[in-house]
Order: sequence, then C-alpha cells, then structure tokens
Amino acid sequence: MTPDILAALAVFAFASSVTPGPNNIMLLASGANFGLRRTVPHMLGISVGHAVMVALVGLGLLGLFAALPWLRTALMVLSAAYLLWLAWKIANAAPPGRAEATGRPFTFLQAAAFQWVNPKAWYMAIYAQTNYAPADAPLLGPVLVALVFAAVNLPSVTVWAWGGTQVRRWLEAPGRLRVFNVTMAVLLVASLWPMLTSLE
Repeated sequence: MTPDILAALAVFAFASSVTPGPNNIMLLASGANFGLRRTVPHMLGISVGHAVMVALVGLGLLGLFAALPWLRTALMVLSAAYLLWLAWKIANAAPPGRAEATGRPFTFLQAAAFQWVNPKAWYMAIYAQTNYAPADAPLLGPVLVALVFAAVNLPSVTVWAWGGTQVRRWLEAPGRLRVFNVTMAVLLVASLWPMLTSLE
C-alpha cells in the first residue's frame, strides 16, 4: 500500500468513523446516561469489533455476498429490526441516577457483536476493502485496512461518548432527558434511511 493510498484510507476511516451513525448516536446516549467510564467497554467493543469485521470482509465475505445476493438483503432486514428495538430502548432509558442503578451500558462483546447488524459499519467495511486494499496482497492487504480503521476509530468514537458526558448535568431534569433520549432514538431510526434506499 503506497503512502498516498494509506493517507486516503486514514482520511476515509476518520470521516466515516466520526460522522453520525448508529454507533455514535448510541455512544452519545450512553455517555449522557451512564458516564464516560462505564461507556469505555462500549467504545472498545466498537473499535475492535469493527476492525475484525473489516478484516473478515476483505478476507472472504465480499466473495460470499457476490455468490449469495439474498444474504445481503437478509442482513439488512435483521439490522433494521435490531436498530428499531435499540431505538425503543434508548427512548425509554431511565434518568441518569436510576440508570446507574438499574440500566446497563453495552458491554465490550455486545458492542463488538452489534457491528454485524450495523448497516453503516457494513458499508464502511465493504467500501474500504473494495477501494483501498491492495490487490497484490490478498491476506496482508485486508488486515492492514482493518488496522488503520482500528487506529482511527477509537479516538473518533470517544468524541461522541465524551460529548454525551458534557450534557449529562443539563439532562438531570427528567423532561430534558426524555427529550434527549427520544431525539437520539429518532436519529437512530433515521440512520436506517440510506440502507432502506439502497434496497429499492
């Protein structure tokens, strides 16, 4: 991989990781509801889980999707259903005080597994491997793309979790928290739109 391609990949990884999407919306809500420390496993799960996905996409899943087109549609339907359920959970999250006692943020494994039903994560992985992985390195290339994503992704998603903690005190009023959580839920549902239009 040339330095120019590596730089372009890093820019793509940053732009796609730091912009709004299911992961970042959920981290913003988690930071606000649970605080930064309790959200760290969620952040690490996203970064490691997505890097593993990116590597596996490049190492064989692209070929599987080409051979079985229906698999992509089934995956998108499953993703939409799961995201709708998560949106409902966020909209009905408890206030910060009660959330700390009764609610639970995503664990590392839950966040890592979520990448497999996250439409944006799939698009990022497929685009990166299709456009940046060197064709002359069928094993090392996909792994290198995944490592670049891992290095760039964690600082990017941390910004969103930290942003949630900054509004935490303002959200101590139950009415404000309710509006915030419903807004996050609506944004999470809205993040499905690019996926739905791609299925037309």
